[in-house]
Formats: sequence, structure tokens, C-alpha cells
Amino acid sequence: MSRSIFAALFLTTSSVAFSAAAQSWVQVEALPSLRAAEERARAYSSALKDVNGFRLRTGWYALTLGPYSEAEAQAKLRQLRGAGIIPGDSYISDNRPYRQQFWPVGGSAAVTTPEVSQQPATATPTPAPAPVELDETPREARTTEALMSRDQKKELQVAMQWFGYYKSSIDGSFGKGTRNSMARWQDANGYKATGILTTKQRKVLMDGYTSALAALGLGQVNENKAGLELTMPIGLVEFDKYEYPFVQYREKDGSGIEALLISQPGDENTLFGLYDVMQTLEIVPLEGERSKARRSFTLTGQNEDIHSYTYARAEGGYVKGFTLVYPPAKAADMARVIEIMQKSMVVTEGTLTPDLSDATAQGVDLLSGLDVRKPSLSRSGFYVDGLGHVLTTAEAVASCGRITLDNTYEATVKAAGNGLALLEPSTSLVPLNYARLATSVGRLRAPVAVAGYSYEGALDAPTLTYGTLEDLKGLGGEAELKRLELAALPGDVGGPVMDMTGAVTGMLVDHDVNGKALPTGVRFALKSSVLATFLSENGVVAAASDNGIQLDAEDLVVLGTDMTVLVGCWE
Repeated sequence: MSRSIFAALFLTTSSVAFSAAAQSWVQVEALPSLRAAEERARAYSSALKDVNGFRLRTGWYALTLGPYSEAEAQAKLRQLRGAGIIPGDSYISDNRPYRQQFWPVGGSAAVTTPEVSQQPATATPTPAPAPVELDETPREARTTEALMSRDQKKELQVAMQWFGYYKSSIDGSFGKGTRNSMARWQDANGYKATGILTTKQRKVLMDGYTSALAALGLGQVNENKAGLELTMPIGLVEFDKYEYPFVQYREKDGSGIEALLISQPGDENTLFGLYDVMQTLEIVPLEGERSKARRSFTLTGQNEDIHSYTYARAEGGYVKGFTLVYPPAKAADMARVIEIMQKSMVVTEGTLTPDLSDATAQGVDLLSGLDVRKPSLSRSGFYVDGLGHVLTTAEAVASCGRITLDNTYEATVKAAGNGLALLEPSTSLVPLNYARLATSVGRLRAPVAVAGYSYEGALDAPTLTYGTLEDLKGLGGEAELKRLELAALPGDVGGPVMDMTGAVTGMLVDHDVNGKALPTGVRFALKSSVLATFLSENGVVAAASDNGIQLDAEDLVVLGTDMTVLVGCWE
């Protein structure tokens, strides 16, 4: 049974001494592993007393509150479950399911009927009953309510909003929406649903809210180096390090929560550059809502392992914000924390500077010490028309969960066959240039060049690798292939093979010759006629090269760079 780690951290129960009659327990959870049960017991015990853990007959591990008398257990169950403090399926149990105790460590809460003493009983004076606390009538409650300030009324609305009873704006006005919320809270907590909270009920609500904030460790952070002030869950995270432009907070005591404070000089252009960069990080999963305003943005990321929320804004020559990372099971609690962090964030003078960074943790797969999301495979491709269609090898995009062009633009496979794949961008693209296919097979021993991302994206632009045309067929006589003498790398596969006029004479492919290890420099390319046929069959009219003049080396580099694209295959 998976429950939010904070669902039980809102109120403190009173300890009840064990007696022969106190044999009822409030069972709140059962978990299949001892380790998980101990973690949950530790979480409950940070704010609740009477937390016990027992091994069940089934082999699972139960977490309970108690022991109580039956009446006390029923009262606790109603109070805590109604307030959302313990899971809604918590229930009353007796001793029978429970075996060895594992929590508290070294504890010995009795789960068997106590031995009856053989000594003669002595009369024990019956204590006087505690006076019954008189509550207010609705008329009296309205009278005391009228004495509340507007800020106090707002605080009451915030508390009801925290527990999920109030959904409207925090305005300090007790209208119909607020009254209905009060009635729902009263009903859930065992009170008569009048829609008017008595003085006692207001105290119960506010005490629960205060306990909830305390359990989450919310507190004010004044980060002078970063120029930020905000309320954040300092009980769940602890300072780690400065890595420009972030102040990094790691999880505390196994909370599973991490946080970043964002601080750098800049304007709206810097802000939206950060928007793009943040989406390359592993802590910002691809699924989730993204939104940009004129001077701010929000990013949500969600997968089965983590959720995250990022907010940043440009203000006063600075870009400031935060990221909160948390397990999916804690989403409900963290939604409230995020709201508090965002509303409380104040931008002050000052910002982090790069000299605060610890460069020892940097690498090509890191950004400020954080893991950058990388494709599982990167190969080359090239534009084949002015609409942004890209031709690459089928191997480059086989079994991809997601395909990108230049790590930026999404693309899908429009057609595949004969070792080729035609990609269509999800958004309209206008490439700087595209391939013009050669109309002749070329001359043996003529120079050729392949434009490709030899280092699979480590460099921002493609490189040109020069070689020669060695044969007009493959080693096995394959008519669709050419053999090249070329020192290409795996990242170049899918790139255009050009002659010195800039005409595309083929595509570099990773051809397997029956598993043989060929001499270094032996490479293969599919002929331009094969490419033209494949494109025509799939609705793309290939442009033919009409340039018979040899290009300068610099112009050939520009042409190859403009038409070649990095194809990323993501899991």
C-alpha cells in the first residue's frame, strides 16, 4: 500500500498507557518489505506518537497506532482519517493478526492478553470525570468569527485549501464557497456541518495546518549569494553546493526531495535560453506541461520515477527561480509546497557568478554538475528538400521512442525501406540548404567528401572527411553500393557523400560484409540513383545537381554544414 510520506505528519496523538482493556489498534498501512515498513514508520514517528510496527501472519508488515481502548481507537480513527491525516482505508484491529514487533526498535508493546494478577484486588478511587468542554452555538460562533481580522480569515482559507476543502481565491471573505468548504471540513472531522466554524474548530483546523507545515519543514531561506528569499521545505533538503547558475540542495534523511535555486544575470533572452537548457536535464522529464509568458516560464516534468517543477522569471536585470524534484507518490504534498515557494519568492540584489562554480564536476554530459539527457544513438542525416525532410539510415532510427533533429526539433519516420529512412519534422523547417543529387556515378579515384557528425554531437557542427571513390559496386558485387576509401566514424553514417562540385553522389552507410573485419578506411555508400528512387516513391521529388564547377574547399564545407543534420534516437 503506497501512501504519501507526509500524509500522516499533521497531528500529534497522545500516548495511552497499556492496560488490559487497551487492546485496539488503528492499522494505517501494511507493506510487503521490512525496509519499506521501517522507512514509513520513521516518517510517521517524526510527528505521531504511539506508532508501532508488527509482522503479520501473511509475512507483510503492519504500521499501527495504539494500543487504545476500543472507544479511544474509534475516536482516533474518526479524527485522523476524517482530517486526511492517515489513509482513508485505515481501520480498527485487535491483537490477533500481529506477531513480532519491529518498531520502535527494541520496543515491546504488548499484543497478548496481559497476565491476571493473583493478588487481591484493592479498590481504586474512580477519578472524577473531566469537565465537558462546551462548544459554541452557530450564533455564538458567528459572533466570535466577526472578531477575526481579514488576515486571520485568509489564514483560515489557506488552511482549508491545504487540506483540500477550499478551491477558491484567498480573499478573507466568508461567502458561499467558504461556507460550503467549512461544512465539508466539519463533516469530515465528526462535527455537525453548519458551515460556521466555532472557536474550538478553528483552533483544530489551524493547529493541524501548523503541524502540516512543520512536518514538511517549511522555512524561510535568505540566499544572499543568489539574491533570493523564499519559503522552501528546509526540513526535507539540505544545502549541497553552488554550481552556476544553481544553488543545489540534496535530499535530507532519505526524503527523496531535491531543489535548485536559479540565479544569473540576464533579461528575457537569457530567461528563454534557460527554458531550453532546463529541458535537456534528466531532472526535467519530457512529459509534462510547458508554458512561457512574457517574462517568466514554468516547466513540469513527469515520469514513473520522478516529477519536477521549475519556475523562473526575469526581473531587475536578473533571472531567478527554482526547481523542485520529488517522487510521484509525494505529488499532492509537493503541489502545495510549490505554490508556497512560488508565492513567497522575492528577488533581491545580487546573483551567482561563474567563479562560484566547482569546475571539477563538469563534463560533456553534465550541466552545472547535473546530468544532461542524451540520445541512445546519434547519427547523421541531410535535408533533401526545402520543407525540411531528412534522409538518413534506417539503422539510425530503429526502435526509437523519440527522434530529434539537431537535438531540438521533433521528427517522425515518414517512410523506411532499403536501409533508408525518410524523416518528417513535426514543425515546419526551412533548411539553409538541401541536397542536389548527382546524375552520374562519378569517376574512379575521384575525390569525395562526407559531411557528418563524426563525434555524435560532441561538436556543434558537422565535419568534412575527405577520401576517394574506389569502386562503383560493393565487395560482393552489390550494384546499389559504391566503395570508398575514407576514414569515417560511426557518427558519420547517414551523412551525404559529395563530389567536389557539391553534388550528393550517395549516402554513407554502415555496410556489413558477412561479419568480416575490413581494412581501415574501407567504407560504403548507397548511390544517388537509389536515393532518388526511394524519395520519389515516398512523395519527395529529389533535386538534381546542375553545377559542373568544382567548389573551393571553404564553399564545400559551408554546403555540407548547411545540409547535414544530427539525428538523435531517444529511448
